[in-house]
Amino acid sequence: MRRVLDGLYAACGALGAIALAAIAVLVLAQSIGRLLGVVVPSANELAGFCVAASAFLALAPALRRGAHIRVTLLTTHLPARFHRAMEAWCLGAAAVMSGYAAYWMVDLVVGSYRYGDVSPGLLAVPLWIPQTAMALGLIVFTISLLDILVDVLRGREPLYEREQAEQEEL
Repeated sequence: MRRVLDGLYAACGALGAIALAAIAVLVLAQSIGRLLGVVVPSANELAGFCVAASAFLALAPALRRGAHIRVTLLTTHLPARFHRAMEAWCLGAAAVMSGYAAYWMVDLVVGSYRYGDVSPGLLAVPLWIPQTAMALGLIVFTISLLDILVDVLRGREPLYEREQAEQEEL
């Protein structure tokens, strides 16, 4: 199970990186096109879709590596037992909120697909395509939060804290 989850997180990270590379390609195509007098249709819109995809798909891998900003002012001063309880509560609350957002994002994808919603630009992109990347990112983020919550409930240190400690040693 661990290898499957790690593979899922890595795949989301790779997809997020591909979306970032696509942004670079689109911006470069627009810049070169401007010099040559060629218009790249809907490049701004497509880049915007890629920005959303990269941000949402990177949520889980970033969490696992300790790259999210966490406010630990209160938890650092708590005894170990209370620290673990607070960490578990925060992870549980975050998982509920993320799951709620994922549910409604999936609902939006289904609605966009069902009604045939398309983007308003020159290139009519079915909106369910970029929305699916956002929904996938939220679903995997929720899974990642639950994965770390299970570790905390089992008495293990959260992965992001281990990753942060390793980076501080470097």
